[in-house]
Amino acid sequence: MDQTSPPISSQSPLRMRAAAFSVHIFTALGAGVALIAMLEAVREHWTNMFVWLGIALVIDAIDGPIARRLDVVRLQPNWSGDVLDLVVDFLTYVFVPAYAITASGMLLPLAAPILGIGIVVSSALYFADRRMKATDNHFRGFPALWNAVAFYLFLLHMSPIPSTLAVAALIVLTFVPIHVLHPFRVVRLRWLTLWLLAAWAVLAIITLVYDFNVGLPITFGLCAIGAYVLGSNAAIRLIKSLKA
Repeated sequence: MDQTSPPISSQSPLRMRAAAFSVHIFTALGAGVALIAMLEAVREHWTNMFVWLGIALVIDAIDGPIARRLDVVRLQPNWSGDVLDLVVDFLTYVFVPAYAITASGMLLPLAAPILGIGIVVSSALYFADRRMKATDNHFRGFPALWNAVAFYLFLLHMSPIPSTLAVAALIVLTFVPIHVLHPFRVVRLRWLTLWLLAAWAVLAIITLVYDFNVGLPITFGLCAIGAYVLGSNAAIRLIKSLKA
């Protein structure tokens, strides 16, 4: 007698498979959100653009847990949530922010289109790199968080020269084996990371409400949390090496 398992369609009720597929639709909605953010960017409604990119962040944060809860991988094996997630992330983390960075006048005019191309090309290569994450779930290299870079450029109102140098440096750091904190998956100090992430979200919302016209305390808080995400692993390694 054939002891193989029956096909998935006979194992799972139709409503369970439909619920699982709805998670893919929810993830794909991030692409629609990216389009709206792009339309706002073209109109130079920068704050509105960041609001929509923030909505995309929320979708990206919750679709994974929902997918695991509904066992999407097993119930919808013909659809790759990982590939879908990468496509949407490229739009919301890279492409729309790259347009904002290059079209907003924050960079040197001659360098802006070159750096814009550098952002999207380096990020495409980064997304395809199977070594993107280290064994401890830190990102390897600058993790193409260009939505955050755009946010900080608008926040800090730097002149074109330092802004241009900062963007160029981050493109280079994409390929440098530094370790950058993944806020949700790195176990070490996760409680602190989550609290800081919540604080960052509150401060970012306040910043958008006031159209980036916020005082030094909020700016300092946002920069300090950003520095923690980018440099905490390097700082901990340095401290350990000094104690050794």
